[in-house]
Amino acid sequence: MMQKTALIVEDEIFVALDLERILIDAGYRVAAIAADADTALQAAPGCSFAFVDVNLRDGPTGPVIAERIMRDHGVKVVFVTANPGQIADPGVSLGYIRKPFNDEAILTAAQIATAGEATSVSQDFVRWRQPG
Repeated sequence: MMQKTALIVEDEIFVALDLERILIDAGYRVAAIAADADTALQAAPGCSFAFVDVNLRDGPTGPVIAERIMRDHGVKVVFVTANPGQIADPGVSLGYIRKPFNDEAILTAAQIATAGEATSVSQDFVRWRQPG
């Protein structure tokens, strides 16, 4: 079974804590909550997937973070953002979830990131490509 360790890249603490609660309640491990690029890049090794916001404490750095953690550490990325139009290269992620999100969308994305498929599919998770 693939590792079930998540990285949350989100600068709004209540959003980050909500994501963490959803994941932990479902049996996932959360390695870190990162509010900026430096923290995210330090925490990425050992994570199997990440939920990444586009706009962070240090600006619209989410897409750059996503590309780097996928390339350097094989972390599968799902964007969680109110602004999916700001994702210039969707190829660096599995897809996106628009804020505000629901538990089902987060769990669908987490299952796809770790197992390649989901037991239930949320229409709120927009999938771009197959994991691989």
